[in-house]
Amino acid sequence: MGSDSVSEESPERRFRTLFISDVHLGARGSQADRLLDFLKSHDADTIYLVGDIVDGWALKSSWYWPQSHNDFVQKMLRKARKGAKVVYVPGNHDEFLRNYYGTHFGGIDVVENAVHEGVDGKRYLVIHGDIFDLVVQNARWLAHLGDKAYDFAIQMNRLVNFFRRMFGVPYWSLSQWAKLKVKNAVNYIGAFEKTLAGEARRHGADGVICGHIHYATIRDEHGIRYMNCGDWVESCTALVEHEDGRFEIITWADPVRRAAPVPRVAARAA
Repeated sequence: MGSDSVSEESPERRFRTLFISDVHLGARGSQADRLLDFLKSHDADTIYLVGDIVDGWALKSSWYWPQSHNDFVQKMLRKARKGAKVVYVPGNHDEFLRNYYGTHFGGIDVVENAVHEGVDGKRYLVIHGDIFDLVVQNARWLAHLGDKAYDFAIQMNRLVNFFRRMFGVPYWSLSQWAKLKVKNAVNYIGAFEKTLAGEARRHGADGVICGHIHYATIRDEHGIRYMNCGDWVESCTALVEHEDGRFEIITWADPVRRAAPVPRVAARAA
């Protein structure tokens, strides 16, 4: 990673709003260390945690909580104490927090969903998105089975990138590449985007900001802006809103401190 000389108090890049989803703390595939490195040089006045920040499913199977996972939790609490607005919208993997809507943990607000107002006055529905995933809602056993297969793919992904690092080759997501080859996965992503855009329209919003499928993108269709934060398991992406209202996806996958274009490739229903 980059140098640790960049302090939390003086980040290189500061934004109006930062959106992070699908960190999956507690899962072995979580790249919380990369996210912490990202946060050393990126900060915002408002931070939305758009679901699946903690992976309760993984923690039920086996306890895994390295120092980097604890460090991320402490960093968010510290940001809230220092005045940042931190909003947590739970997803399906951290659904245990859905029993605490309307409460505050260390200055972090837990809500079912939120409406974010951009600089230009446009309104964006902020929601994880799993409630529109029929597999998660109606066949939880199948979702858990798919989760195990996904975990295996992530382990293989780590092995591949271990050897890539040995030869000085940049990070590459084997799992995302494989899913791009599966027609059903591509079709699923399209259907998910269309459904979430429709939900934004029903809320009278101009757009939607979500996570869940680990596929970062910004797309404008039929007068609705669809934005997905991506994840910190495969693609290591975050959605940011600049002070002038412009939205951007930042990829933090390579071991160099620079913003990279987000790959237009597939993801997973998590």
